[in-house]
Amino acid sequence: MSSSRRNFIRNTFLAGAGATLIPLAGGIDASAMDTDNPFNDKISFKLPDLPYDFNALEPYIDVETMKIHHGKHHQAYVSNLNKAIEALDSFPEDLNKVFDHIEKYSTAIRNNAGGHWNHSFFWEIMRPGKENNMPTGKLAEAINKSFGSLDEFKKKFKEAATGQFGSGWAWLVKDVNGSLDITATPNQDNPLMSVAAKKGKPILGLDVWEHAYYLKYQNKRPDYIDNFWYVVNWDKVASLFA
Repeated sequence: MSSSRRNFIRNTFLAGAGATLIPLAGGIDASAMDTDNPFNDKISFKLPDLPYDFNALEPYIDVETMKIHHGKHHQAYVSNLNKAIEALDSFPEDLNKVFDHIEKYSTAIRNNAGGHWNHSFFWEIMRPGKENNMPTGKLAEAINKSFGSLDEFKKKFKEAATGQFGSGWAWLVKDVNGSLDITATPNQDNPLMSVAAKKGKPILGLDVWEHAYYLKYQNKRPDYIDNFWYVVNWDKVASLFA
């Protein structure tokens, strides 16, 4: 990787840092909102802490990427979301309510609310890596039922992740009937949004924006996807599925 390319990647990761945690499947947790905010009945969103150290996902996801991804990129989504809602009279605490009618909101809110939710979700469905990392119990049964086998699921998920042109996400979702399906969304969209081509409850997601992997993997997105399976927090995925 050339020094100029590396510097370009680093120099585009702008913003600050912050604290506290937001939940994954419901509204915003009280610890994730600033109640002393300048809005009448709006909240001010905050950057959640990582649930592990920056180096915890090594060697699969490097420490430098984690610091930049969390402290720069995610913080930028939080800061820009707060800026985007300043002019509004009110804004829901629960981002799911925003996603239900995302077409009513500005592009800035769509991008940054999605970016904040998606990344908060992403940090929680990873943990320090281990060999032979795989789902168990009812989640494993559901994966086998929906895709035939874990290997077939990984193959289809990789196809969705590599097939997402440009920036975006790959998702494993649970639909209203309790079945599992795979989808991909562009930019910072997610399957909870009213504009999603395939809607469902996300239980697993992978960020395939270049900033998520370029410092370590350069243009080798498939390698990044293959190594992601070592750090998936299947216990968290199972709890979301349940």
